[in-house]
Amino acid sequence: MTPWTIVPGALDERLGITITAQSAERVAADMPVRGNTQSLGRLHGGATAALAEAVGSWAAMIHASTLGKVCVGVDLNITHHRGVRSGSLHAVATPAHRGRRVATYDIRVTDDDDRLVATARITNLIADAD
Repeated sequence: MTPWTIVPGALDERLGITITAQSAERVAADMPVRGNTQSLGRLHGGATAALAEAVGSWAAMIHASTLGKVCVGVDLNITHHRGVRSGSLHAVATPAHRGRRVATYDIRVTDDDDRLVATARITNLIADAD
């Protein structure tokens, strides 16, 4: 049981993101390629980035909740390694640093054959709730 339960937002729902695991140590989610492609029929890089940001931010929020805080994203970088035309993506966020003011997570995005599609890193500022 996590101290903070992930609630997908409207964009997550529109992209078809489903959560498969959630803790401050690891958040995993899947997203279909279908419906998330660009004009050439390949997976849209922005959809991949949104998936990476979602799992990394959710993990950071779970960590922040253990401190009685919330978090906001301040940096996301992503490298796309291969194009995908079908199937699903699988993203896993794991901590690189979990501090009292900043939480950084590494994200691996793979396809259905466990081939690396993208790598990302997100940094979240831990702050008091409004």
